[in-house]
Amino acid sequence: MKFSRVAFTWLSVLVLVMASGAVWAVTSSRLASSQAQQTEGTPKLEWFGWSHYRITSVDGTVILINPFITGNPDASIKLEDITRADITLVANGHGDEQGDAIAIAQKTGGKLLGGGFELGSWFIQQGVPAAQVIRTNPGGLQRFGGITVRIVNSVHGSGLPKPTIENPYGGPAAGFFITLENGYTVYFAGSTAATMDMQLWGSAFKPDLAILPLNNDRDPVDVGQMVKLLSTDNPNLKKVLPHHHRVQPPTGATTIDQMEAAIRAVANSPVSVIRPQRNQVMLLTK
Repeated sequence: MKFSRVAFTWLSVLVLVMASGAVWAVTSSRLASSQAQQTEGTPKLEWFGWSHYRITSVDGTVILINPFITGNPDASIKLEDITRADITLVANGHGDEQGDAIAIAQKTGGKLLGGGFELGSWFIQQGVPAAQVIRTNPGGLQRFGGITVRIVNSVHGSGLPKPTIENPYGGPAAGFFITLENGYTVYFAGSTAATMDMQLWGSAFKPDLAILPLNNDRDPVDVGQMVKLLSTDNPNLKKVLPHHHRVQPPTGATTIDQMEAAIRAVANSPVSVIRPQRNQVMLLTK
């Protein structure tokens, strides 16, 4: 059977197009796989309303902060949605800070760390196995594989919703500096007021991200001072997130816009003020 020169030419073009398509498909597949691998190895942060944040580290370790779900009017998940919590951090004894930490620890078997020794003892009294509870105080340092958690003080109360004779008070309130395997450091301030200690912490721990309180009556100047102090000898601080704020702030409540304006005026800082959306995944990269 003979082919004309024209037929042979068109057949060659068809083969070339098919081959090019195959190469493009393989290249696109490899690129997508590479991008997926890069994202998979990047720490992630999610906000579930109020001051409840979740960090998923490079190796998949799940860290919960102030898991206030039950009774939280802005909660975007349910308690049954929490299936893993390797480390749960609670800033103080208030109900909207510790939230469902006890139930989560009992359910998942993960470690539970309160801001003070007294709060840890109270967790044990409430039925959390002692082997899961880390009792420490501001100034303490805990390591979980490649993750480091530093406990610092917070200028705030720590009353318990169910005080006991042995533990009538939740001990000192706290904040946390969380350094992940890739070196990225998150500062969760708890419900603190601004304190000069932040200048020391900024210089020593150099956080990349600060999650700062924005409750209804918070003076935005107070938050501006926090950023100013945390930026001392710390070029790493690039992002600020609020916590404790409402999705729909009530009339007269301090807003994220006011918070940002104060940071610009007081701290004279170029940090980005992030307006988190519930359940949105934020990548923690320098």
